[in-house]
Amino acid sequence: MKKLSLAIALLIAPTFAHAWPWSQDMANQVTVKPQESPDPANPGMTPFPKRSMPVAGTTVVVRDIDAAKAMANPVAADDVSVAKGQHLFNIYCTPCHGKSGTGDGLVGEKLIMKPWNLTNSNEMHDWNPKDYPDGYLFGYMSLGGAVMPSYANDLSATERWHVVNYIRKVLQKAPAGDASAQAK
Repeated sequence: MKKLSLAIALLIAPTFAHAWPWSQDMANQVTVKPQESPDPANPGMTPFPKRSMPVAGTTVVVRDIDAAKAMANPVAADDVSVAKGQHLFNIYCTPCHGKSGTGDGLVGEKLIMKPWNLTNSNEMHDWNPKDYPDGYLFGYMSLGGAVMPSYANDLSATERWHVVNYIRKVLQKAPAGDASAQAK
């Protein structure tokens, strides 16, 4: 009987231990929470300093693909940008689009709906900059599509523009003086 009582007491003990103060959530501690004033006399969010500006390249809101089409590429398609774009393309895009950009990546081969061929060698899209401006590519990366996920959380706005420059200059072999791949 003593063994049974001891076993029951050991099984119930964690229940009482959970109620002790050390089991409180870390969020419920004496600190200043985000958007909370440290001054109890002036509650509420501390306003931003006068003439403050958001940090460039951190957030770009793209409402829809039509709004994205109207966006001008702010990043010049120089060798540095294209190299950064190639590096990012190899990380984020090759699983589906493949190194060649034709949609022959290892993941892309397994999809029912094949990834877009990003080169000029396809029947579906000629990628004419008048029909598909740089903003369209940027918007598609930002918003995603039927099968393609959004990369707005993975790539900063500037990084997405680097990828656009890589697609235009290398995969679509735009001439060096092509205004669509240059900053406007």
